[in-house]
Amino acid sequence: MAISIATDNVTKSCQPFNLDVMVFSPEVGFKFELSVDRSCSPTLDPIWKLIFDLYKKNQDGGFDQIVHVAFTAEAAEEQQGIQNMADNGVSNASAKVLVNQVYPAAKALNGVSNPTNDQKAALHQAMSQASTAVDVEV
Repeated sequence: MAISIATDNVTKSCQPFNLDVMVFSPEVGFKFELSVDRSCSPTLDPIWKLIFDLYKKNQDGGFDQIVHVAFTAEAAEEQQGIQNMADNGVSNASAKVLVNQVYPAAKALNGVSNPTNDQKAALHQAMSQASTAVDVEV
């Protein structure tokens, strides 16, 4: 009788963290914050997320959060892109997508209690593009 046993000598480790990577004021009366979040699956695989919080200035001069978006990377490119943000900061290309696509899509949800599927899809697509945008050298 023959028996074969395989062991995995590589020990996985995953350390969760949350890193604030960007604060930006796209127009008067608004600001947004972007955070990179890594949590861990039960099998210690990293779960990468982009957290986008949109704030609107209130009458007291402070800011109230009006939209919160937690985008979980699904595709390998999204995971790598978000990890790159944690390692290297937000690229110029990603910053442009955040300002020109994510911000307007999030702002459109201000005061909307039941976003449409199209609104959700537009925001999801914009967050995906922000996670994968790469600076092109000329």
